[in-house]
Amino acid sequence: MKSVHNYAFARAAAAQPLCSKAVGPIARGERTGKEPVTMDLRRILAATDHTQLSPTATAADIARLCAEAARHRTASVCVAPARVREAKKELERLGVLLPVCTVIGFPNGYSSTEVKAYEAAAAIEDGADELDMVVNLGDVKDGRFDRVLSEINRVKGVCNGRILKVIIETCCLTDEEKVRLCGVVSFSGADFLKTSTGFGSAGATREDVLLLKAHLKKGTRLKAAGGINTLETAWELLTLGADRLGSSRLVKLAEACEAETERADG
Repeated sequence: MKSVHNYAFARAAAAQPLCSKAVGPIARGERTGKEPVTMDLRRILAATDHTQLSPTATAADIARLCAEAARHRTASVCVAPARVREAKKELERLGVLLPVCTVIGFPNGYSSTEVKAYEAAAAIEDGADELDMVVNLGDVKDGRFDRVLSEINRVKGVCNGRILKVIIETCCLTDEEKVRLCGVVSFSGADFLKTSTGFGSAGATREDVLLLKAHLKKGTRLKAAGGINTLETAWELLTLGADRLGSSRLVKLAEACEAETERADG
């Protein structure tokens, strides 16, 4: 599936302009008076899993998500398992090669390992190209990292080369637990460690991105997700080392930024 992702990234490079806005502290609501710097919307959108995981999402919502992702060439669309087949067909109808991502054991992670493996296999059969699985946080709190590793390996075993991202829900963890999980996820051979479900009490933070990036082994990528509500935050997380972003908002924000830039240039 890497070829699909690379295609999406290459097409994105020709699709979006640059956008000048202030980044850094101003993304946290502080007024610093610093000169704006340039954010590359191409990079932001090409790194974004454009997401619709609302339990009340409709068929129209999924069609809209796919159309937006196709227009802006995001990294993927991320939908609930029951919507994978639908999203796959919609992207095919649009004639766009974009990966379909879905979630496993979501959002709480306390399904049994066998249920997660079955869910992953079913999602792949429906056409999923990427899987974001939630770890069992109870096992993490019990210090049973061997069980966490075993479960990741079980799900990875049914992926058949599809991209696997492991969600650790950083808002529930101590720094020591985060570091231990960096080792577990890296050792498992999963493709990404992902910070958050977006359904917890907090999402990705700059501090977590720095910590996790420092402790992940080479070759294990980092997806920052949850609470990415501004382009400034997205850009900051990318520049700090995140390789992928999970968000339902960034496409709309990028469109607004484009419109603002066009008005200013006009």
